[in-house]
Amino acid sequence: VEDFTPVPYKAPPPPKPEKSFPPYTGFGSEEDSLCSCMGLLPKPPQKDLKKFMEKDRSGMESNILRFLAKLVTDSPIDKDRKFIISYFLSDDTISVFERIQRNAGILGGKFLERGRIKKPGQELFKSEPSEYFKAQNLFVGARVCFHGHNFLLVDADEYTFNYMEKHANEFSVADIAVILKKLKDIAEPRSREIRQMFAATDPEHTKVIEYDPFRNLIVNITDGAFSEHEIMTLGRYYSVKDEYEMDLYFLLAVAQEQLKKNSFENFEQLSAVLIYNDREKCGVLPHEMCRTICKSFKLPVADDDLQALLTMFEDDHKQVEYKKFVDGLNWRENQIPAFQMIKVPLKNEDDWSGQPPSVPVKVIKYLPLLDDLFGKEE
Repeated sequence: VEDFTPVPYKAPPPPKPEKSFPPYTGFGSEEDSLCSCMGLLPKPPQKDLKKFMEKDRSGMESNILRFLAKLVTDSPIDKDRKFIISYFLSDDTISVFERIQRNAGILGGKFLERGRIKKPGQELFKSEPSEYFKAQNLFVGARVCFHGHNFLLVDADEYTFNYMEKHANEFSVADIAVILKKLKDIAEPRSREIRQMFAATDPEHTKVIEYDPFRNLIVNITDGAFSEHEIMTLGRYYSVKDEYEMDLYFLLAVAQEQLKKNSFENFEQLSAVLIYNDREKCGVLPHEMCRTICKSFKLPVADDDLQALLTMFEDDHKQVEYKKFVDGLNWRENQIPAFQMIKVPLKNEDDWSGQPPSVPVKVIKYLPLLDDLFGKEE
């Protein structure tokens, strides 16, 4: 006997019937109604506590994406109304606040209570859970419909742009690699013509152009295939950085003023933790490690300023000299009196009112963009 295939001695069990749920009745939330069908003892729907803890406000990280929006309408009165749409990453809720406009007959204030918003065009009474707006659905240039009100997102605050660029794997409109590949596929057959278009915009050969002509060129090249957010990401990536970002003493003065106002004096503890993490006792630590330690101390300094300060104290190997960094922040022992002569209002993310950023993208270096798209011109 060579065949030892086992012989079934009983019939296979019948397939388990697929569990079906009754349609939503309209009472309570969809999740709550669904949980009541899971067992005899209904349980409340479970919240994503891990996501809530990771994306809740922590120090200077608000984890709130804010967009400036306007109504898409033919009404001449409603056309000028401005709204601030806030997306809370901790629980995917959205709130809409209307800006107060003087002498316009519009009171402003809360327009939409904070909560999750369903995407339009879905059946109400159905068995499957509804789709809700996600963070990826909101970007500059997007059109969204909240409970019958159509909004066009026209701008965002600096924190939103920075957050989306840091998490580019989640937001394709802020991923410079994806945008460049998309632009290259469209523009590569017309490379010579596009170079001439950029050169015509810069007749004096300054190697830079302003943002508005740059935007118009990208719109013409892509024939409207790019959203405003993608064009802004390109502009921000190839923009000319102002020299003020390299002013170490100004940044230290701003940071010391913030620390003093918030009565932060834990410099010895901060230094001790940095020394403890320096296992090799070489006096330097990686940039991200220093940033994480500073955030754990809830240092009352804006994240952009903290990143710039850490960069200022980096050595030739991109390692932060943490002792000099802490000494520079110590307003008790090394106060910088020059701040008294600098009268610059500090940025506060919570006070953003939809105005243009304090340092908008003004000038674009277009030659590096062309080199990245078509290679260096021989």
